[in-house]
Amino acid sequence: MRIRRWLLVGLMVVAAGALMAQAQDAAQPVGTMADLMTSMVYPPANDLLLSIARGGPRDDKEWMALQRSAVLLGESGNVLMMPGRARDQGQWMTDARMLVDAGSAAYRAARAKDLNALTALEAPINASCVSCHKQYRPNVHPRS
Repeated sequence: MRIRRWLLVGLMVVAAGALMAQAQDAAQPVGTMADLMTSMVYPPANDLLLSIARGGPRDDKEWMALQRSAVLLGESGNVLMMPGRARDQGQWMTDARMLVDAGSAAYRAARAKDLNALTALEAPINASCVSCHKQYRPNVHPRS
């Protein structure tokens, strides 16, 4: 009886591993890293930072636009952590996580229409970009 139980557990572990491998294989990068940055990361970061610099959204339509930008920014960090995108498991993942966290916080602020919380995100959004660029784009942000 015990052998059957252990065999069943073993088969379940193997099946779970196979499913996870298939899920990872299903993700396939489409564009280059430069394409990803200019199409998916820069536009929402820019939208959020410009809105903050201009004193915040003026109406419900602008708050909704910022919600969309925040979701895109946060999810772009998740994309940067995907196999085939992540440059390493160290600083790259830390910087991508900062982008997810900043996007998530911006989403919550925009959803609540909380200008103070949104304004407080200017530094974290900038920090997530600058930290990564210092490490991986030294031609953009030379290391100090």
